[in-house]
Amino acid sequence: MSGIRVLVGTRKGAFILTADGKRQQWNVSGPHFGGWEMYHLKGSPVNPNRIYASQSSGWFGQVVHRSDDGGKTWATVGNEFVYDGVAGTHQWYDGTPHPWEFKRVWHFEPSLTDADTVYAGVEDAALFRSTDGGQTWQELSGLRGHGTGPEWQPGAGGMCLHTILLDPSNPQRIFVAISAAGAFRTDDGGKTWRAINQGLRSDYIPDPNAEVGHCVHRLALHPSRPQVLFMQKHWDVMRSDDAGESWYEISGNLPSDFGFVVDVHAHEPETVYVLPIKSDSEHYPPEGKLRVYRSRTGGNEWEALTKGLPQQDCYVNVLRDAMAVDSLDPCGVYFGTTGGQVYVSADGGDNWQAIVSNLPAVLSVEVQTLP
Repeated sequence: MSGIRVLVGTRKGAFILTADGKRQQWNVSGPHFGGWEMYHLKGSPVNPNRIYASQSSGWFGQVVHRSDDGGKTWATVGNEFVYDGVAGTHQWYDGTPHPWEFKRVWHFEPSLTDADTVYAGVEDAALFRSTDGGQTWQELSGLRGHGTGPEWQPGAGGMCLHTILLDPSNPQRIFVAISAAGAFRTDDGGKTWRAINQGLRSDYIPDPNAEVGHCVHRLALHPSRPQVLFMQKHWDVMRSDDAGESWYEISGNLPSDFGFVVDVHAHEPETVYVLPIKSDSEHYPPEGKLRVYRSRTGGNEWEALTKGLPQQDCYVNVLRDAMAVDSLDPCGVYFGTTGGQVYVSADGGDNWQAIVSNLPAVLSVEVQTLP
């Protein structure tokens, strides 16, 4: 029977949760890097023993770690992120120029075909690639060279490139999302990029229909239909059926269209999950009820999934990298909260249980299916 490894990044260390395919009994390993802010951990789909981890510290800066034995031991790898050419500038809200800075790695995305190739999205927003297992990093500078960089703005969490999606049907196509700039796509392996925000509207920016400036919180796709994208925006849940060329809203009957996460069922491309948050100033579930919402129709019609989740006095948040799905059948769905809980549903969302309940605030949740 296949096994599951859940990689959890928190404010005070990393944790690795493992179970067999039934996903009922869990072993907890950690904290790894206890006391350190671990922004993201992500395993290679090619080599199940390979894991990348992002450690961030205001004192010591960004450190990249790699494990080649499933998280038992770790080694520090290349922490030199080489920007291509002269660093650009962007504009703060008051219009003054500000130099590009490197603060942290928000997201790792290992290659679908090569265990030694991995992408990193960083703050200030830029995209890097390593082809030697994280030892050295080079910027895919065409993204910042797109020309709209001076219009990018930091969201509340900073100006971060937080989502990287690799198209399994086209190795030259990559989607990224930046807060607060929007979504972008390359069709030539990162040399050139296009803004793909047509149809997005954001009332909090000077031009609500601008090409860039939209605060996209998360993107998701199903590997069998990489031209269909789902988006959780600062406000609005959106869908594109043409690889981001155009977007339309699918918030439907959600109690709030604000949130951070969105994901797609492993075997049902039209089954989508979001977790509504009350507002951009009140970062907790509406009515204090922790509810995952599922649409089996690709949006608009949503059902609340509550069995096993607290339905009163719950005021946690779920951050943008803190939901994931596994590839088992039935599909498992996972998410972590700022209250330190990690929940799993082993039946696509119908029933939930807490794997752990007292971790530090959860920043990210990723899943590896093990042989």
